[in-house]
Amino acid sequence: MQSLWLSSTFAAALLLTVGLKFWLATRQMRHVAAHRAAVPAAFAASVPLAAHQKAADYTLVRSRFGLITLAFGTAVLLGWTLLGGLEALNSFVRDVVQPRWGPLAYQLALLTSFALIGGLLDAPFEVYNTFRIEQRFGFNRTTWRLYLVDAVKALTIGALIGLPLAALVLWIMGSAGAWWWLWAWLAWIGFQLLMLVIYPTVIAPLFNKFEPLPDEPLKERVQALMARCGFAAKGLFVMDGSRRSAHANAYFTGLGTAKRVVFFDTLLQRLTPGEVEAVLAHELGHFKLRHVPKRMVVIFAMSLGALALLGWLSQQQWFYTGLGATPNLGGPNDGLALLLFMLALPPFGFLLVPLASRVSRRHEFEADAYACAQASGRDLANALLKLHEDNAGTLTPDPLYVSFYYSHPPASARLAALTMEPA
Repeated sequence: MQSLWLSSTFAAALLLTVGLKFWLATRQMRHVAAHRAAVPAAFAASVPLAAHQKAADYTLVRSRFGLITLAFGTAVLLGWTLLGGLEALNSFVRDVVQPRWGPLAYQLALLTSFALIGGLLDAPFEVYNTFRIEQRFGFNRTTWRLYLVDAVKALTIGALIGLPLAALVLWIMGSAGAWWWLWAWLAWIGFQLLMLVIYPTVIAPLFNKFEPLPDEPLKERVQALMARCGFAAKGLFVMDGSRRSAHANAYFTGLGTAKRVVFFDTLLQRLTPGEVEAVLAHELGHFKLRHVPKRMVVIFAMSLGALALLGWLSQQQWFYTGLGATPNLGGPNDGLALLLFMLALPPFGFLLVPLASRVSRRHEFEADAYACAQASGRDLANALLKLHEDNAGTLTPDPLYVSFYYSHPPASARLAALTMEPA
């Protein structure tokens, strides 16, 4: 009875989630298409019609492609769970690996084979997005050779880091008793903090070149801003983002003394020094207002709750059978439980998305206000408009779609909050 209840509840949650995603996407497409013919009045003097229409077309193409990937992803999810795909994979891997190399090797093989199959299923969509959609709109600069080299690097790094972490978690699950989830959570937090330290200096340079900011006047301006904001970083770097994409960005990364400021070369090519300073002031606002640690605390708290729930569910037979799998009798089920939980959780957590989006948009408004106090609000407004144009961000999104998904406020709302006219 409990298995049937879980199957029915999971199917209902999945149907609700997919239906809501489809409805929101079609609303967005209709709204953007209806406003494609003319630039909004507030932007008429600053945004060319051709740029506005390019952004609308880009949004529509990506939305249609998103509906295709949504349908495919839903079919794959059902195939893994209620239709028995994970059960078949688990039985095959268990029978082949466990007799020869033992329970831990079997569970690692299960996780690895699941990840590889998932990657192969996703690969055609990633290729199409990169070499058709991004190429069509002039954003892609990735060659096939670079794409394949990146894939090999990512797979290798994933194996070198992911397999030891998975082995540690599985060992904790099998050895730490009923409170394993607490120890696993502590191990996961330690891993996340370690990655904040080693990613900027060890992993990221494997994919991109990072060179010290060569523009001395800009460097002095940025350092003066950071001194005013009480922020210290290990260095200011320019990343060769143009090697793969025409999209522009800037970000902070690292933890403690390993923090560094990174500018995409595409950003520096497009913005004036004052605009770069304003964008950086916005990012500094996130740190000054402690948005990053606040988000980390929320994520850590939610992960603790999720692992505690998994600790209980993994001991319930109906959890496995309700999601189309059969637990191993007298053998380990930890890897199987992890995969089932990972597959089942998103449909149940989807309704939390608008709450997270709302909090994120509030943080963006706060960071904008901080930037205006430390730099030029006019420069920030100009930079926002340039970045929207360069990234083909639509100026006319559907308001409900924005409320549900947007982590950043739309350009019109941000400019209105800055009490600035678009320049």
